[in-house]
Amino acid sequence: MAECYCGSGKNYENCCEPIIKGKKIAETAEELMRARYSAFAAHEIDFIMDTVVPDQTGNMTRDAVERWSKKTDWKKLEITGTEAGGKDDETGSVDFKAFSLLDGIMQCHHEHAMFKKIDGKWFFEDGTQIMPEQVRRETPKVGRNDPCPCGSGKKYKKCCGKDV
Repeated sequence: MAECYCGSGKNYENCCEPIIKGKKIAETAEELMRARYSAFAAHEIDFIMDTVVPDQTGNMTRDAVERWSKKTDWKKLEITGTEAGGKDDETGSVDFKAFSLLDGIMQCHHEHAMFKKIDGKWFFEDGTQIMPEQVRRETPKVGRNDPCPCGSGKKYKKCCGKDV
């Protein structure tokens, strides 16, 4: 038995496959998120299309989703946070990172996904990509020819920067 694509540690047949095949419904927003990721990895396009809030499909076409799913080598899913989305909730959100290889380049898609329960069944409603924060230096950059910040009076490259 193969391990599930969603990274739960369970095997696929006992994790996401029953949800994808319609033998079980996702009880939480996170379960649906995991099943949707697995559906992308397993190229189960009908499930992906069927689990979007009906009036939210917008420009998303089955062919485009299928092409993207098949040309992408899905590597790993990381759930980075959840809010609500439990068995008794009507809405919820899941923050996740989906790692994949596309055209030989490793990709990380970080998203805040919103889910909605309609007639007792969870659906993906919308998502907002989370962009990485820019790293800001707390101290000024020391150049190779600047005086060493340790106070030795030597150039940085001849002192503390010698082994850098």
